[in-house]
Amino acid sequence: MKRDKISITEAELEIMNVLWASGEPMTAQQVSDTLHGKDWKYSTIATLFSRMVDKGTVTYEKRGRFFYYTPSINEKEYKTHETKNFISNLYNGSVKNLVASLFESKQMSAEDIDEIKKLFELEE
Repeated sequence: MKRDKISITEAELEIMNVLWASGEPMTAQQVSDTLHGKDWKYSTIATLFSRMVDKGTVTYEKRGRFFYYTPSINEKEYKTHETKNFISNLYNGSVKNLVASLFESKQMSAEDIDEIKKLFELEE
């Protein structure tokens, strides 16, 4: 990612997730159809896209009378960036404190713990 700070709202992130999952440019209507659980009007999605273009998180191309939107930021890079910010802001940069918090919350299953162990084994 080129910028240090990218501000994406929760609503924008839902749209970004649809675009990332698609892997293809999409129209606002296609995104709306994909977000079938949401009660968003087409105009809401169009407004969100306009803001996202202004922020530089998506680009668009006009084909005929439709605008096709594409993410301008990589999903993995964005999530890595946000994870680093999360750890820095909530855990003073300590991954150890994050992991301790996960264990203490009792949110991790035995499968989760096994998978984390395997990840650490791959790093050795």
